[in-house]
Amino acid sequence: MRRRHKRGRLFVLVALCAAVLALLAAGCGGDDGGGGEEGKEGKAGGEITVWAMGAEGEKLGQFAEQFMQENPDIKVKVQAIAWDVAHDKLITSVAGNKTPDVSQMGTTWMGEFAKTGALEEVPDDIDVDAFFDGARDTGVVGGTTYGVPWYIETRVLYYRTDIAQKAGLDGPPETWEELKDAAKAMQKKGGAKWGIGLQPGGIGAWQTFLPFYWQAGGDILSEDGEFQLDSPEMVEALEYYKSFYDEGVTQKSWPEGFDITPEFVNGNIPMFFSGPWHMGLIKDAGGAKLEGKWDVAPMPEQDSSTSFVGGSDLVVFSGSDNKDAAWKFVSWLSEAEIQVKWYETVAGLPAVEAAWDESALSDDEQLQVFGEQLNDAKSPPAIPKWEEIAGEIDGEIEKVTSGNTAPDAAAQAMQEKASSIGAE
Repeated sequence: MRRRHKRGRLFVLVALCAAVLALLAAGCGGDDGGGGEEGKEGKAGGEITVWAMGAEGEKLGQFAEQFMQENPDIKVKVQAIAWDVAHDKLITSVAGNKTPDVSQMGTTWMGEFAKTGALEEVPDDIDVDAFFDGARDTGVVGGTTYGVPWYIETRVLYYRTDIAQKAGLDGPPETWEELKDAAKAMQKKGGAKWGIGLQPGGIGAWQTFLPFYWQAGGDILSEDGEFQLDSPEMVEALEYYKSFYDEGVTQKSWPEGFDITPEFVNGNIPMFFSGPWHMGLIKDAGGAKLEGKWDVAPMPEQDSSTSFVGGSDLVVFSGSDNKDAAWKFVSWLSEAEIQVKWYETVAGLPAVEAAWDESALSDDEQLQVFGEQLNDAKSPPAIPKWEEIAGEIDGEIEKVTSGNTAPDAAAQAMQEKASSIGAE
């Protein structure tokens, strides 16, 4: 999820508050029966407050009830928060020393909140190796793990199999070259208005574009932490992305509030990239008449076939008076059985690899495409000002797709703006 926020003096206050909290927590421990030696022996108790956003916040209470039945000494209070106010509410809670014990955290927010010192390091008894690499990396900031992956999502190619067959294609495109050829064929021979839908710019365009950069062999930061957005790989990715607009196989602008689902269902746009939520949207919109006429496929390959990985992490705050119970709840939500049940409840893909062996996921061929893609998926770097940098990348993408800026100039602008904002 992407949103821009004004930040400045508040972060100084946040950092100071968090530092004080950390000192107090280290010196005092819990005061409600949840901390201390009892918790260390695995008999955590007391009460914890958990914040969760959107549909997750609405459904998590059901899971908290089950957890409390299995752990009667712990009381879990879940507070549902709307996504559009969640970031600011979390910032305010840190600044005011009134954080919850546990919170859902957007993966692109991890660097920002870890920087404040408000997050606890994940304890050793939580096996972070059980998660997909891309998911695990979203919680790592400066070499330290602060977040536990809760659920994940990645992007794959959605395509109309009936239009592909009409265009003379015998399967989904597997490479960059084949993707371009397939888009042209579906438009010229398959009768589609456009060959593919690619976001031309605006908020969140980076999520569609960055996989092409990764597929070209590029990365946002070098091994020594320096931005490398003006690399030859970035220029290559921008040139390839731009070519779809230059050759007229994708529309050059999207109206405000554009929904690609009906365009896919009616055949105007026969290919696009998206996450698992679109499976349900397509089934609802297309109904029986579209059944068997669409499918999903892995990302096309250049140097790699890397996709974007997002989702949400779970964090425990340094200001919690009951860290033992907080981590026990996080650990419970990370169990493979619970992750499968969570998927069945809110369609959040399991971050734990073992969960994908359960029949609820393994028997679904389309869902397994997402599982396979998760083995080659990356997240943006967990740096404090990623949201601001992403906004600048969005703007440069739009300049390229509109024909107002050349790819090499846009890459240089991305580098200069990102370097000015800073990685720390």
